Amino acid sequence: ELMTGYTMLRNGGVGNGGQPWMLRWSSRIRLTWLSFTLFVILVFFPLIAHYYLTTIDDADDAGKRIFGPRTGNELCEVKHVQDLCRIRESVSEELLQLEAKRQELNSEIAKLNLKIEACKKSIENAKQDLLQLKNVISQTEHSYKELMAQNQPKLSLPIRLLPDKDDVTFPLPKSNRNCRLHNCFDYSRCPLTSGFPVYVYNSDDYPFGSSLDPLIKQAFEATVRTNVYVTENANIACVYIILVGEMQEPVMPKPTELEQQLHSLPYWRTDGHNHLIINLSRKSETQNFIYNISTGRAMIAQSTFYDAQYRPGFDIVVSPLVHAMSEPNFLEIPPQVPVKRKYLFSFQGEKIESLRSSLQEVRSFEEEIEGNAPADYDDRIITTLKAVQDSKLDFVLVEFTCKNQPKASLPTEWALCGERDDRLELLKLSTFALIITPGDTHLVISAGCTMRLFEALEVGAIPVVLGEQVQLPYNDVIRWNEAALIIPKPRITEVHFLLRSISDNDLLAMRRQGRFLWETYFSTSDNVFSTVLAIIRTRIQIPAAPIREEPSVEIPHRSGKAAGTDPNMADNGDLDLGPVETEPPYASPKYLRNFTLTAMDIYRNWNSAPGPFHLFPYTPFDPVLPSEAKFLGSGTGFRPIGGGAGGSGKEFQAALGGNVPREQFTVVMLTYEREEVLMNSLERLNGLPYLNKVVVVWNSPKLPSEDLLWPDIGVPIMVVRTEKNSLNNRFLPWDEIETEAILSIDDDAHLRHDEIMFGFRVWREARDRIVGFPGRYHAWDIPHQSWLYNSNYSCELSMVLTGAAFFHKYYAYLYSYVMPQAIRDMVDEYINCEDIAMNFLVSHLTRKPPIKVTSRWTFRCPGCPQALSHDDSHFHERHKCINFFVKVYGYMPLLYTQFRVDSVLFKTRLPHDKTKCFKFI
Repeated sequence: ELMTGYTMLRNGGVGNGGQPWMLRWSSRIRLTWLSFTLFVILVFFPLIAHYYLTTIDDADDAGKRIFGPRTGNELCEVKHVQDLCRIRESVSEELLQLEAKRQELNSEIAKLNLKIEACKKSIENAKQDLLQLKNVISQTEHSYKELMAQNQPKLSLPIRLLPDKDDVTFPLPKSNRNCRLHNCFDYSRCPLTSGFPVYVYNSDDYPFGSSLDPLIKQAFEATVRTNVYVTENANIACVYIILVGEMQEPVMPKPTELEQQLHSLPYWRTDGHNHLIINLSRKSETQNFIYNISTGRAMIAQSTFYDAQYRPGFDIVVSPLVHAMSEPNFLEIPPQVPVKRKYLFSFQGEKIESLRSSLQEVRSFEEEIEGNAPADYDDRIITTLKAVQDSKLDFVLVEFTCKNQPKASLPTEWALCGERDDRLELLKLSTFALIITPGDTHLVISAGCTMRLFEALEVGAIPVVLGEQVQLPYNDVIRWNEAALIIPKPRITEVHFLLRSISDNDLLAMRRQGRFLWETYFSTSDNVFSTVLAIIRTRIQIPAAPIREEPSVEIPHRSGKAAGTDPNMADNGDLDLGPVETEPPYASPKYLRNFTLTAMDIYRNWNSAPGPFHLFPYTPFDPVLPSEAKFLGSGTGFRPIGGGAGGSGKEFQAALGGNVPREQFTVVMLTYEREEVLMNSLERLNGLPYLNKVVVVWNSPKLPSEDLLWPDIGVPIMVVRTEKNSLNNRFLPWDEIETEAILSIDDDAHLRHDEIMFGFRVWREARDRIVGFPGRYHAWDIPHQSWLYNSNYSCELSMVLTGAAFFHKYYAYLYSYVMPQAIRDMVDEYINCEDIAMNFLVSHLTRKPPIKVTSRWTFRCPGCPQALSHDDSHFHERHKCINFFVKVYGYMPLLYTQFRVDSVLFKTRLPHDKTKCFKFI
């Protein structure tokens, strides 16, 4: 019905009396009212409810709150909530109990983990101990096999024989002029194991002592006090020494008086055998007053000899003692370059008395070869030299008349002109220095000639000795043809041509050798006295006393924590390094050939290397005796490995290179108050093969912390205390170093194990070189005309820094005891340059550059504290050091090289079934 009405309204109000407009109006009113009602309900009702609820919660009476929060107790008061509260409390207590049990279990687990780690460490230590025992057994078996192979019983030292004090049964020679060692020397007083004891008489106890030159006597006494061979027990002495000159002429005793005083010496024993009479000369006019004295079987060492007096192989020609009580000033010595100087040669002298008053009498050649005295060539020499000077082909200076009064001299000897300083200034301008021997051929050497030789060598003028009959100082142990020209007088017309034909390289080599001879044998009283003793000891074949080693004062330290192994340090990469089994520490074989003196060894050592190298290495043990060259061999000799098989590299690997079956090295690490950095560096050495021990040179006056725990790296760590803070301590020959190979490394250097092993193998192939990683070079500063130190990357190098380098312990002796003290003083002054000084020393001796080996660019420590090399003044000081060292050596000894060592199969891919060889290019 409703639908019908609605339809009727839409159709124009048809039905219900026709009132359509009323229906429309009423319908609109209902819709409007309905909309208004809905609006009121939706808007005002929520506002009223919100207000009502807010008003109820803000009531003062808490009990009237209906919607506000209630406390737990109030909730629990509700009966149906109390059960839930009890359940919550019970669950909370159970949770607390479970948490406590969990914590107890965690603590027990932690304790068990600690026990497990301790057990693991114990197992590792047991494994290491077992491995060491196996290695000890293997080493013992190897040593036993070596001894059995040698088939030689171990020799013990013979019982020392001491002769009687009054041994007068020695057979007499026919004449004192015929004295040689075999008939005038008592070998029974000098056993091989005696150590060559020498007794020195006190000259003041005898009348002639008051006539000695005070300077010579004082210098001689100072030298005797510090010599290792001198003994106060005359009963066991091998040689007895008495100083008799140089004497002062006003109080000089008569020859007969001096002879009586010598024969009255308490150990003269009627003929003076095993005695050495030393007559040192400080002036060129020293007289040969011993010529008219009967010296019996005593040896004589002086600067002037006649042929009737000199006994070859028995007497000794010594150099003059110019610097009696003072060390030579190296800064005043001219440099060895440029090679050629202003004058080609020079000579100043005046002949006081001629051999013959006139040269009108000319002897025939037949008369000369019959044994008569040869003609005096001095006039011919004067004429020839003046002609060379007048030709002006070269600048030469020859003067045969002194401007002032000439020095006193022997007959037929060319006297010196002027003062010593004036003569040295002329020689500094001369490439060659002529030395004309006396016209009297019976005078084999004179003090004037030795003085000219001394001055020429001192300033770098190459000596040209006219007269082949001359006996130069120490001529039986020094090869003078390497430092001087000895020309017969008849060849005076060819001298000019000969001097001009010598190349610059040969000139520099002779000048360098002459400088070495002067520094080693001539320069000081210590050198002269040591050389005389060494010659006698060499002649009677007694080994030299071992050189002094630096005593190591160990600092007590605790080592407890086991060092870990950094995989980056121990990783060998793709390099096959051969056997790297950990062996127990063992020292390098001792030098066992001290008593083996053969002509073959002497010849080999004399000719082993060019330049001064074949002489200089013997000076720490004594100034002479080539057979003492402990540096040239490792003690075990060179052994062929492999018996002819080769190609696979197996034999080479088994020998570790260098043709020596087994060898280890010692790490020397210098540190100064950087404990954390030091501990990290030591830990990185854990497990390093072929490591014998680590010597930590503690350069600080402050001792290490008492609670400092040092790492256990499997080899001994010796902490050595030094007397003062000096970088020279890095190269001291510590007695704790028992290997020939030394790896000098900074406490902040990072090197992998394969890098260290690689460098060690290279060094074994070149034991006389510095082998290391960081390379540097020197450069000439043209604007300032000086040398510079350069650390930039370059295609060449001339130095390898000793912050990570291998070198032979022999060089530690030379650096500490033989190298000029002025260089070590410079290092202490700047606290710098010790590595440059070592490179200078080795290059000077070997005339070879160092060897750089390939590294992985891991040398420096990234994060370590500031080092000395980071200072701005570091490079300026090194510039100064290089220029100062050049002045001391007289030339630049460093040599450039573009040579770097890699393994033969470096970056070479090979099949896995092929054995890699390991050699070097």
